[in-house]
Amino acid sequence: MAIDRLRTALARQADSALIGDWDLAPDPGRVRPVLTPAAVLIAVTREAEPQLLLTRRNAAMRRHPGQIAFPGGRIDAGDADAVAAALREAEEEVALQRSDVELLGTLDQYETGTGFAITPVVGVVPPGLAFTPQVSEVDTVFHVPFAFVIDPANHEVRTGEWQGRARRFYAIQYGEHEIWGATAGILVNLSRRLA
Repeated sequence: MAIDRLRTALARQADSALIGDWDLAPDPGRVRPVLTPAAVLIAVTREAEPQLLLTRRNAAMRRHPGQIAFPGGRIDAGDADAVAAALREAEEEVALQRSDVELLGTLDQYETGTGFAITPVVGVVPPGLAFTPQVSEVDTVFHVPFAFVIDPANHEVRTGEWQGRARRFYAIQYGEHEIWGATAGILVNLSRRLA
């Protein structure tokens, strides 16, 4: 049922999506950076209570160390499109085989304050897959209940400091897992698409 609802929602045009971090935290005194194209894979398990695949980035990473994220990254010159990039990155980061992903569609591009234009690619994967994190990029791979992260009651707007300025951002707290920033913003967009 949840997967069918997701497929239907992705087939229609969004009407209330955020464009990205700049919408939640406008900063008229700052010039928007040139955006680097990127893609992430929102992998949802096909089961009665679907789960969402997430990673915790390696704490030694130069960008976004220790943060919770979807598998994904920059779109390389050799990638045919955002879908190809998301699938390649998921295979590199967590050993998710492309053949295990049933593609459902994409969400609107999400622009980050750190200079990325992210295309979220949504796919369904079988439950019980074994994942092997690429240790240079990923510390852990885990699942959270899909219903929890798309429930607007679990979405918070928080304020923090970034580069000396107060910034607002979305956050979703699930147990010990603090999902925030672009990852949470993308989930808020997905939640709005499903509404």
